[in-house]
Amino acid sequence: MERREFIASLVAGGCAGMCVDLTLFPLDTIKTRLQSQQGFHRAGGFRGIYAGVPSAAVGSFPNAAAFFVTYESTKSMLSDCFSSRMAPVTHMLAASLGEIVACLIRVPTEVVKQRAQASPSFHTHHVLLATLREEGVRGLYRGFGSTVLREIPFSLVQFPLWEYLKALWWRRQGERLDSWQAAVCGAVAGGVAAFVTTPLDVAKTRIMLAKAGTSTASGNIPLVLYEVWKCRGVFGLFAGSIPRTTFISVGGFIFLGAYEKVRRMLL
Repeated sequence: MERREFIASLVAGGCAGMCVDLTLFPLDTIKTRLQSQQGFHRAGGFRGIYAGVPSAAVGSFPNAAAFFVTYESTKSMLSDCFSSRMAPVTHMLAASLGEIVACLIRVPTEVVKQRAQASPSFHTHHVLLATLREEGVRGLYRGFGSTVLREIPFSLVQFPLWEYLKALWWRRQGERLDSWQAAVCGAVAGGVAAFVTTPLDVAKTRIMLAKAGTSTASGNIPLVLYEVWKCRGVFGLFAGSIPRTTFISVGGFIFLGAYEKVRRMLL
């Protein structure tokens, strides 16, 4: 990847991430509270809907920038190794690696954000200090494995589907897509990926919010999913699926549309 493309991916990814995280933050809060073990109303209901937003604001730019720089770099490198028929595999591998790198930044901000969302009476910096005091730096990475295991299947669905829909529309239209068209493809791809990976998101939320030392906090995803299913059935496994799917569909429209627009402007 050339230096100009690297900078374009870095800036475009960061700007797109901030646009989505800050615009749609209330939906994310509702989703977190629906998935929390204590239940929606005890976790705050509709009160303090912007609790945890400082954590999201700090992490969104570097998180999204890290993902897209890794994604574009890996896609460029693998495209030279594989034929065009292998494009979906290239996109899957590039997205998976991008998610692993991004999670190094995303998980600490996600832990603080979700704990603040589920305890709106505490400010973000209080949540951060309490986590460091009780669990140390390791506490900020609680749920790293479950986050990666949620994000990789999500990306395996979203990005190949996004690239496929863009290519299909391009072929039918006969010319390069506008940014809004890429955004529509992103909304469809994001919505599909969001819904099918909701159970993994439920497990990730439960693990991050669990009290230190409990069986849930240990991060055993199959055990957490079994406990949710035993207590709340299939509906529990898909708790928060509507706000999550809405968030990521609208977010996919803004995120991937803004990314395409800013990247083209910079290039």
